[in-house]
Parts: sequence; C-alpha cells; structure tokens
Amino acid sequence: MFKPAITGTGVFTPRETITNDELVVAFNAYAERFNKENADAIAAGEVAAKEPSSTEFIVNASGIEQRYVMDKSGVLDPEIMHPRLRARSNDEPGVMAEMALDACGKALAQAGRDAGEVDLIICAASNHERPYPAVAIEIQQLLGANGFAFDMNVACSSATFGIQAAADMVRAGSVRCAMVVSPEICSGHLEWRDRDCHFIFGDVCTALVIERAEDAKGAHFLVHSTRCATQFSNNIRNNNGFLRRTRDPELQDRRDMQFVQEGRKVFKEVLPLVSSHIAQHMADEGVNADQLKRLWLHQANKTMNDFIGRKVMGRVPEAAEQPNILQDYANTSSAGSIIAFSKYSDDLQPGDTGLICSFGAGYSVGSVLVERA
Repeated sequence: MFKPAITGTGVFTPRETITNDELVVAFNAYAERFNKENADAIAAGEVAAKEPSSTEFIVNASGIEQRYVMDKSGVLDPEIMHPRLRARSNDEPGVMAEMALDACGKALAQAGRDAGEVDLIICAASNHERPYPAVAIEIQQLLGANGFAFDMNVACSSATFGIQAAADMVRAGSVRCAMVVSPEICSGHLEWRDRDCHFIFGDVCTALVIERAEDAKGAHFLVHSTRCATQFSNNIRNNNGFLRRTRDPELQDRRDMQFVQEGRKVFKEVLPLVSSHIAQHMADEGVNADQLKRLWLHQANKTMNDFIGRKVMGRVPEAAEQPNILQDYANTSSAGSIIAFSKYSDDLQPGDTGLICSFGAGYSVGSVLVERA
C-alpha cells in the first residue's frame, strides 16, 4: 500500500465578473418587464408578481459580493438572462476541457510533473456539457496524459468524491499519479430569473495532482483519510436530462429544468448531516478539534459555513482557520472547497492537520483529512 499525497493545485478563473449591483439592475429590469406583461394575471391572482432584488438582500442571504462567469453579457440582458457561449464544432476543444487545461497546467507545474506522467484523470463536476465521450478523456488527450480517464458527478461533492477515488487508486497501486479536475460552469444551470437564487453561482475550474507521497518533489499534503456519504433528497434538484425530449410537454422552458432548491429545508437537514459527518470522521481518525489547523469548507453560503465551523471547532473559528472565498467567487459547486484549499494552505507548517469538506445535492458530503508534509 502507498501513501497518497496532494502535490499540486491549480485554479482557472474566468476573466469576467458580475457584481451584485450589476446583477440587481438586470434582474429588476427583468422583473419590472415581467410584472408589466402579466399585470392582468397578477391582478387576478393567477400569477405571482416578481419581487425586486437588492445588493443588501444578496449579501445578507449568502455573503456573496460578486462572481466570475464565462459570459456576463447574456446574464445581464433582461431579455436573455443566461450565459451565451460560442457553439463549437466536434473538432474543437470543449469549453470545459479548455478551462481544465489551464487549471491542470498550474497544478502540474506546482507538483513538478509533466502531463505524460499522469495515468488517471477524473473530471469531477456537477454539470457536464455532454454525456459522452467523457470530458475527462478529452482533457486526457489535450494534456497528453496516459492511462485512463472518466467523468464523475456527485453534484457539489464531486471534487471530494473524486479525491477519494483517486487517493484509493494511488494507495492500492493501480495508478501512480492522478488528477482530479472540476470545471464548473454553474452559470449554465442557474435560473437567473429567480430572485431566491439568481445570485448563488459562479464559474471556475480547479485541479489537483494526487500521487504517491514517496514521489513528491516538494511540499505536499498527505491524504490520511477520506470519508463520503449520501442520503437521497429532492430539496436540491435539476430535472433536465437526455430523456427530456421523450416527454413532449417537457420541451418547454420549465422552471424545474434549472437549479431548484428548497433553501430552508436544505439548511435544516444539511447542517446537522455535515457537522456530524465531519465530527465522526475526525473521531474515527483520532483527530480532535484542537489539532485541526484549517477547515476548507464547501463555499455555498457564509451562514452555513459559520455554523459548521462552530460545531466542528467547538468555538467560533478565526478567519484564518476557516477561510472563505465565496464573497469573491460565489458558489462554484464542487470547486469551492478546492479554491479555498489552493489559496489558503501554503502557510501551514509540517505536521499541521486540515480538513477539506464539500456537500450538496444528493444529499452528498465528502471530507478529506490531510497533513502538511
């Protein structure tokens, strides 16, 4: 058995940003037009009026101040309200693979590895641009990696589930050097016309190099233990899929074909699930709260992270102990905790212990205990 280690990280950040103020102007223009066009139905009680959004509402609800996106022009157009991405031929790299090349290149450079030394790529993301061929295999070809590749989707927990899969294969010796890459174009599945969620998501791509610790060329993080769990729930759901066209009425633009969340139910059910999951993982590995130097949580909502941090640490964590990046990136699904890990891990000292955790639809939760080496 071999000891797996994270030896490199990389983050691709889109060039375009949308501030809360910009988002509110676009949404309110859409809401005003909607209310005007449906005035009679609204007056008759047949249709609910669209309430205006505000920057204060967004910050109070989420802690998000801006988000990076692959295209802002369509999102901010009240007549479109979704990103517009260029159509590509089958002979061109897909947009997810293009994002992945940047993040993977950075992770490989940090690890001191060439793509040809990689023998496993897992594309772990909440939304894939096509069912097949696997985006991971496209990334493998574009990078010039060897071995094999496959896609994985466990919604917002995809990256940590991918880490467990890759670490297990490194540990068993079936692969020597793996990459877990998470190209998240969350702007594509977000319903920008819904006041309750129009501010939640942003786009990004993260990548991790996981290899045998004995092969590490520099500072790295030993993967001591991973833990994954799932529990079925409809409270976070997207009903879109390849069977949609088999049901003629469902070809219309329906609300449930985008991101749908019962926010209050999610808070009530996910918070204790995640808190107990982390606590049990730490207890099983003999790690107490005082030994935990860093907590890299899923970046969905500041209130949720604050609650989980208090439960795990037994006190209010200091900002450096539980770094947040969602104020800048918003919710980037599975990539959020990896962005936080990539940006806020270099200062840890050899022997320091930290925990990466992501959670979301499914429900799903994944945690990874690491030690700086």
